[in-house]
Amino acid sequence: MTGPHSEEERSAADHLRYLVVLSRPRFWLYLAGPVAVGVTYGIDDLGGLFTPTTVALAGYFLVPANVFLYGVNDVFDADVDEHNPKKDDREARWRGNRIALLAVVVAAALGVGTFALTPRVAWPYLAGFFVLAAGYSAPPLRFKTIPFADSASNGLYVLPGAAAYATVAGSSPPLAALAGAWLWTMGMHTFSAIPDIEPDREAGIRTTATLLGEPRTYAYCLACWVVAAVAFAAVDVRLGTLLGVYPVFVTWVATSSVDVDRAYWWFPALNTVVGTLLAMGGLWRVYPVWEALG
Repeated sequence: MTGPHSEEERSAADHLRYLVVLSRPRFWLYLAGPVAVGVTYGIDDLGGLFTPTTVALAGYFLVPANVFLYGVNDVFDADVDEHNPKKDDREARWRGNRIALLAVVVAAALGVGTFALTPRVAWPYLAGFFVLAAGYSAPPLRFKTIPFADSASNGLYVLPGAAAYATVAGSSPPLAALAGAWLWTMGMHTFSAIPDIEPDREAGIRTTATLLGEPRTYAYCLACWVVAAVAFAAVDVRLGTLLGVYPVFVTWVATSSVDVDRAYWWFPALNTVVGTLLAMGGLWRVYPVWEALG
């Protein structure tokens, strides 16, 4: 038997499913992962790993921050996304309903709350994240439509990790690590834009990828990732070696018969593996693997 309550429940479930799809679950770890890495490299002992502050930061950047980031993106890309085939199955087109808009506003408000949880040394990184997350899609900045600014602005993915590091360490992360991570995100963003080259051109959107074209975009990503690996090697040669997987990956995709549209969906898995190894490396600083196995 059905009634008003069952209809409301179905409607609520539908709204929830839509918000989950809007937040791009495949990419949740792109923001939460750097938090985990930042914490593991910033702590002095295991006691600082799970605290109310670190858990709250990880929780915020796992889901609410993604609702904010991609919600703003979808609001201002509603017209453009009509031409984007990714919105047919993998992602969701903006519905323009009040509940979705309210969820984005609430996610932004929760983000403001992160400033109350963190020391002042972390605030510039948090502020940078919110400015770039909004400015990437929203006018008047709308970095995503400015070649090379679209790529550089994706350093926003690094900033939650930098804020987490600063929160637990009480100081900013090493400059070389910040530079390397920023370059990594530039390559990540531009590689991810390759499948969108034709839809973006049809919609009149100018990006680094549409400007360079597919072959030169591969070269751009390769350059970003090579320099990123060198920067990380300046911090620790083992980190540089791990980041070296990205130049290998883009070279393989560019020179093989693998469709970039397919490789694009493998990217989150690659980033998750590398991010996990980075976080484990941070943990082994304070709790060596031989002690864990002993």
